[in-house]
Amino acid sequence: MTEFELIEQAQQGDKEAYIELIRIHQRTVEKFAFQCGVHNCDLADVSQEVFVKLYRFLHQFKHDRFTTWLYKITLNATRDYYRKEQREQAKEELLSALQHIPSASAEKHVLNFEEDRLLHNAIQTLDEKYRYPLVLFYFHELKYEEIAEVLGISLSTVKVRILRAKEKLKEVLLEEGSVENG
Repeated sequence: MTEFELIEQAQQGDKEAYIELIRIHQRTVEKFAFQCGVHNCDLADVSQEVFVKLYRFLHQFKHDRFTTWLYKITLNATRDYYRKEQREQAKEELLSALQHIPSASAEKHVLNFEEDRLLHNAIQTLDEKYRYPLVLFYFHELKYEEIAEVLGISLSTVKVRILRAKEKLKEVLLEEGSVENG
C-alpha cells in the first residue's frame, strides 16, 4: 500500500492505516525534534504531541507533500515545547538550588541515530532561525524550496540562513576545538 493510500484510509477513519503512518514516520519526527533541541527524555512526549496533532488535522491534508506537512507539525510542536521548557526551567533551577543538587548535564545520552555529540551540541548553540534550515537541509535532505515551505520563509532567506549557519557552526566548532586542545 502506498503512503497516499494510507493517508486516504487514515482520513476515512482507518486506525490501522494511521498506526502505520506513525510507524513509518516516528523516527523522522523524533530525529527532527531532537535536532531542533528537544531533550532526549522529552522526545516521546513531543513525538506523541506531533501525532496527536496529525490525527486531529489529518482531514485538512490536501495531497501536498506529506513529509513537508509533518515537518511543519513537528516544528510547531517543538516551538511549543520550547515555550513550556523556558517556563519550567526557571522552576527547576530554583528547586535545584534549594535542594543543593547540581543540575544534570544537558544531554547525557545521545539517541542511536546521532553519530556526533560535539556536532549536535554545536548545532544546538545556533539560533533557531539558523538551526532549523541547517537541520532540514543536511539531516533531512529537504530541498531549499521545501525548507522555505516548512519554515514559511522565502527561498533566498533559506539560502542565506544556511550559509550563515555554516559560518556560525564553523566558529563554534573551532572554539570547542581550541577549548578541548588548550
